[in-house]
Amino acid sequence: MILFTRTLFARALPVITSRSAARTVVALGLATLLAACGTNPVTGKRELQFISTTQEIAMGAQAYFPTRQAQGGDYIVHEGVTRYVQRVNNREATASDRDLPYEIVVLNSSVPNAWAMPGGKMAINRGLLTALGSEAELAAVLGHEIVHAAARHSAKGQERGLLLQTGLLATQIAVAGEAYGGLAATGAMLGATLINTRYGREAELESDLYGMEYMHRAGYNPAAAIDLQQTFVKLSEGRQSGWLEGLFASHPPSQERVERNRETAARLGGADLEYGRERYKAAIAPLVKDQAAYEAHDNALKAARADDFATAGREIDKAIRLQPREAKFHGLKGDMALHKKQYQAANRHYDKAIGLYPDYFAFHLQKGVALQELGNDKAARAAFEKSNALLPTPNAQKALGDLALAGGDRALAIEYFSAAAAANSAIGQEAALSMATLELEERPGKYLKTRLARDQAGQIVVGVSNQSPVPVTRVEVSVAYFDQYGRQVSEVQRYPLRGSLPPGEQGVITTRLTDGSGLRAAVSSARIAKQR
Repeated sequence: MILFTRTLFARALPVITSRSAARTVVALGLATLLAACGTNPVTGKRELQFISTTQEIAMGAQAYFPTRQAQGGDYIVHEGVTRYVQRVNNREATASDRDLPYEIVVLNSSVPNAWAMPGGKMAINRGLLTALGSEAELAAVLGHEIVHAAARHSAKGQERGLLLQTGLLATQIAVAGEAYGGLAATGAMLGATLINTRYGREAELESDLYGMEYMHRAGYNPAAAIDLQQTFVKLSEGRQSGWLEGLFASHPPSQERVERNRETAARLGGADLEYGRERYKAAIAPLVKDQAAYEAHDNALKAARADDFATAGREIDKAIRLQPREAKFHGLKGDMALHKKQYQAANRHYDKAIGLYPDYFAFHLQKGVALQELGNDKAARAAFEKSNALLPTPNAQKALGDLALAGGDRALAIEYFSAAAAANSAIGQEAALSMATLELEERPGKYLKTRLARDQAGQIVVGVSNQSPVPVTRVEVSVAYFDQYGRQVSEVQRYPLRGSLPPGEQGVITTRLTDGSGLRAAVSSARIAKQR
């Protein structure tokens, strides 16, 4: 009698054993490499190009919004600042060697940084704008980033990964100086991979060179790039933390880059071209005026992390007095109230933050926590769903799974827990535990893996590995024989595993079978062991 379908049992993967087959694979690989050769649109050099322009644009478009969320959200208090940066970027983009849908936003982060994604999606942080001294220096930064996109630097990094057969890893987004930097943002994993790559020496020199050429074509004095790089070198020598965590982490400055920029500027000329110091000063004046408010916010955040809530309270109140229209100030005040378990007050502060900036995930996430503590599960669910729509995080997914489970929807709960469990974080581990608790007994083969081997007496033994986060007991393994076509040709025999099996451990079952040809094994049942 056949009790189980063949899908219960693991299949062996085919292995290439003949030399002719291996040669065929090599030949196909070489043909693929030759077909993937292309010309770099900026340098004119021949190179491998596995990722097409259409794919580059799609990659950037997919990752752009979630990455902006994970990096602090868009800066919207003075939208004229963003429009000004966009005008300068558009002016320089027209000088680019590659026609891409270039787009830039200003991010609401004090960390000095700028980045570009494949396909021309770009961002510059508020904290970098206040450190620049002229429009030409801004053009130097933007030209450099435009080259990273135009010359396929980030795309090349992805292609190297493809050649090494490596995939994207679940990455925790950690934004220095940001209140929500510790959240593992599953929706921004691709973006983190695209923008956190440390560019090599060749890519940086290339971006400096062609970026200065773009500056010159756009009418900016390329000597500003020398001033900019000299400033960066001095800051790196002083090892100022914000710069080390921001721009310098992916764009390391060097004296070599200063000298190369000096040579390029001498070749290009353009001493009579624009610096735009006064124009830049006027454009970012609102940022400069609000700088004291952001410094107070950053001080409050630092104090709160050190559990000095008296100082944190004074600093955040100061920030709000100086700039009451900044949503993140009210959000931090809500976080502080939430920490003190003042849930009604926290909810009011989050409502204020959401009223000023409704499209930032963290305000909705934290509001959901406060509402859940207040016992308003319906409103909490809506807040978590909004947060998860803006930026999927394991925090929101785990909370939504808990609410679904409380409402009796096991399938939806497992779906949310599964998404959250992908994160390499404490909340991801909690979600994995919740998911295993729900479905291990129904789907034991998902968590308990088997492997066939022989003991010293030549008998077949089955190794059972517990890959779940919970201990299991009453494990039963089913074995059966299959023919070369995958058809089951014997009755199923069941073997119990004695005792319990802790997480990460392996147990062994002796079958007393000696013929291993066509034999397959799978865990057919198990129970979660009660923990003392």
